[in-house]
Amino acid sequence: MEIMKIIGRNLKKYRNQMGLTQDQLATYLGVERSTISHYETAEREASLGHLSRLADLFGIELEELSETDEARQSAKLAFAFRRDGFDERDMESIASFQKIVRNYLKMNEILKNDE
Repeated sequence: MEIMKIIGRNLKKYRNQMGLTQDQLATYLGVERSTISHYETAEREASLGHLSRLADLFGIELEELSETDEARQSAKLAFAFRRDGFDERDMESIASFQKIVRNYLKMNEILKNDE
């Protein structure tokens, strides 16, 4: 499967898992709603900056947006935040929090490997 289609499919899965609309993601990224639709349908390639911001929001590593293993993806989806009345500022906070947690886990892994 073409990489843009894989990424688009995964973007839609994560967005739906979080209970977000295309409009909300568009506002978060500062783009038109149609841009999110084009990303999800692989009609347009998302910039690295947009993909990075979305990965932070979803609480995943950037490369996981191209994941094709359904079992691994399901495990990640199980930990996704679910929307319950949060706005764009909340989305920024969630993305920052997710990034901090991932970095903390990476540092712990590095420390374990150094022992």
